[in-house]
Amino acid sequence: MDTTQNSLEKKYNKWIWILSIVIPLAVAVLFRVRIPNVEPLSFLPPIYATINGITALLLVAAVVAIKKGRRTTHERLMKVCIGLSLAFLVMYVAYHMTSDPTPFGGEGTVRYMYYILLVSHIILSVGVIPLVLITFVKALSARFDKHRKIARITFPIWLYVAVTGVVVYLMIAPYYQ
Repeated sequence: MDTTQNSLEKKYNKWIWILSIVIPLAVAVLFRVRIPNVEPLSFLPPIYATINGITALLLVAAVVAIKKGRRTTHERLMKVCIGLSLAFLVMYVAYHMTSDPTPFGGEGTVRYMYYILLVSHIILSVGVIPLVLITFVKALSARFDKHRKIARITFPIWLYVAVTGVVVYLMIAPYYQ
């Protein structure tokens, strides 16, 4: 690795870890903050669930593109996926800052399935943050061997988070007020 790549990665590594800690902490804190005298943004959950679905489709399209040797298409799709994930995060936080939590009303096995999906979705959504950022920086640094290696871990986790985001939404949507 040349010194330019090394310095680029070192510069970004600090930010990767800062963001990987600050984003989940900020979401956890903001999740408990309620903006007074603001109408609930109840229109947002189907929008951010749709964003998760689009992200999942584009992640698959990006993998297909790179397997077909379409590097520019892959790069553009991955940047869109990162942008969509950021848009999701902003909308998710905005919704929860203006709305009371929605309890899941399902019973029995469905209830257990919902909470297993929800908990795994939340845990992996926190864990995927550094993975996405590291994978992206490896590509920016033109360290494609390392990029491919970590992308094989990042892709299925990110895809799982995107898909389970949609499933969790579909399961809780009937209970929104």
